[in-house]
Amino acid sequence: MDRTERFYKIERMLREQRVVTFATLLARLEISPATLKRDLEYMRSRLQAPIVFDRSAGGYTLAPSQTTEARFELPGLWFSPAEIHALLTLQHLISHLRTGSLVGPHLEALTRRLSAVLGSTEASVDEVRRRVRILDIGARDIALDHFERVGSALLRRRRLRIAYFARGRGESSERDISPQRLVHYRDNWYLDAYCHLRDDLRSFAVDAIRSAEMLPTEALDIADAELDARLGNGYGIFSGEALAWAQLKFSPVRARWVATEQWHPRQRTRFEPDGTFILELPYSDSRELVMDILRHGAEVEVLAPDELRDEVRRTVAAMHDRYQDAGAT
Repeated sequence: MDRTERFYKIERMLREQRVVTFATLLARLEISPATLKRDLEYMRSRLQAPIVFDRSAGGYTLAPSQTTEARFELPGLWFSPAEIHALLTLQHLISHLRTGSLVGPHLEALTRRLSAVLGSTEASVDEVRRRVRILDIGARDIALDHFERVGSALLRRRRLRIAYFARGRGESSERDISPQRLVHYRDNWYLDAYCHLRDDLRSFAVDAIRSAEMLPTEALDIADAELDARLGNGYGIFSGEALAWAQLKFSPVRARWVATEQWHPRQRTRFEPDGTFILELPYSDSRELVMDILRHGAEVEVLAPDELRDEVRRTVAAMHDRYQDAGAT
């Protein structure tokens, strides 16, 4: 058996028999004493397995707090795509935190644990990091102090007073908000909150917060169902209650990609006899949807609604005029 199989067998023997002697492990695993010592040390140091030697019992056992339920997991030969992305993303996020942050003292142990889990595949952790990359596209810098205050107020259920720069309008404002939840979306952080200035729910880009002060006032709590209904039904990060349904038609060539993508949890899709691909999805604010439509160029057509089709047409016409003017000078 290979090493991973031995790890599972050792863990199973310890849970079933509670105390297992070195000789019993050797006989069951059919390996040399040196190999068994290396396996036990690897499981302790790299996989955080709570294996201890009980001198009074004369064998190996799991730490008392670990005998009734599993507190550590043994890896397989490889991770799923979601698992490898999650682990590497965690390491990536940790590597960008300053050591002077609130979580700084805890990062070293967490980093070691992540490295141990990543390195428990057939390749070393350095090889995994070298061969698999997480690329940030469009990630914006966040003032860590602001992020920490946002997180603290969110968990302590306190209101925040923020100075906020709304990029769309180019305006700055100061307002009190009741934070509800943090959202990591397209490599950036957003804060869903109740805005006491506007008396409504809003989603704030954390990187656009210019200052943040936690107030002693208790935050207003909004039910998850209402948050999802108001902020989670539309397309992308933009919110709104009034929903419209977009109907997009992609060329047969572009359909090879789009047919495998999820643009929205409630999307509806179908292939037409000519090979074109129809995608229908809800939206409440067209800004982000128009940007995603335009990145497909002439390979997509908006079929409905007319308002969205007209908006894309006006944007394309303005782009055409811009390049016409550039060519004439």
